Amino acid sequence: MSSTAYLESRILSADPIELIQILYEHAILAVVDARRQLAAGDIAARSKAVSQCIAILGELDASLNHQAGGPLSQELARLYEYMQVQLTLGNFEQKDEPFASVETVLRTLADGWKSVRPADARVSELVPAEAPSDPWDMYQVAEPEVGQVAHAWCA
Repeated sequence: MSSTAYLESRILSADPIELIQILYEHAILAVVDARRQLAAGDIAARSKAVSQCIAILGELDASLNHQAGGPLSQELARLYEYMQVQLTLGNFEQKDEPFASVETVLRTLADGWKSVRPADARVSELVPAEAPSDPWDMYQVAEPEVGQVAHAWCA
């Protein structure tokens, strides 16, 4: 099975928490790639990696449910915006420090999500009808129709 097919299968079978974890994983891979391409002097590849990371952060930000997540979701939104600005700055100024800062924040957030694992988490059980009591339900995740993909991005 190719890596693309594996990723697609993983995404289609993932619960909401695993989807968030996958996004963080690929955002980290993208910023690491941007740093590597900066060191190699490959402007096009660096810009592509930066754009990919910014797109992933945009997906994470767009999926926030501020009513359910309250202050925590608002802080995450500010972090996503900060990271997008730092990625743009690092790409424009061709400096590693902003990329390193983003990588650190992403790794910290990803580590936090690794500890989140509700018992028997399935998509239909995690989509609340009303505001949830669990702060991790701040992400709006709806179960897609069979064969339907809501958003697409490539690794």
